[in-house]
Amino acid sequence: MLRGLIGLASIQGPLVPVILAFWIFVAMKPFALAVLASSLAASLVCASPLAAEGLIYELKLGGLYHDAPELWSGFQVEKKSLDINVEALLSPSMHVFFGDIRPAIGGSINTAGQTSHAYVDARYTYDAPSGLFFSIGLGAAIHDGQTELVDGSRKALGARVLFHIPLEAGYRLDAHNSISAYFEHTSNAYTQDINEGLDRVGIRYGYRF
Repeated sequence: MLRGLIGLASIQGPLVPVILAFWIFVAMKPFALAVLASSLAASLVCASPLAAEGLIYELKLGGLYHDAPELWSGFQVEKKSLDINVEALLSPSMHVFFGDIRPAIGGSINTAGQTSHAYVDARYTYDAPSGLFFSIGLGAAIHDGQTELVDGSRKALGARVLFHIPLEAGYRLDAHNSISAYFEHTSNAYTQDINEGLDRVGIRYGYRF
């Protein structure tokens, strides 16, 4: 992990504090909330010049219900708690079927010591003239939870890197601000014998540059 943190020194951009916060969270969960708050503030400060240069299209911030039951994964094991989700949609895009596909990078960090993850997706978004929008994506997530069934109070996810599938529906309040309902599913899609999967659902605020 130390080599990974040192490698971040060569990366520039508003997502560095977010990625750094995730790995610090893995190592020092009791201090994670303070680190996360500082990282989010640093991300927003750094985002403006990069948005002006055209790198960032939109920033998202939200609160998610952790390991939500009765959804795709089907059952809840981990403690009922809050995940803080932060995400950046990048500007490079491809127009497909009335919408646009963009790269997305983000993370969902649990506030109670349960499973957290960071992810990278390809994200398709359709914006209706009414202000409503819909997004769906496919990507990969790396998590700090367990892969084998060791602790019965945690999900056994079967692999360290999982498929990440997000769904989002919301409304654009104006040219910059939006509010949305967001769902994300992570699992190994039965590429491993163990595949309990994990779902999160909640509300996000978005700011489009």
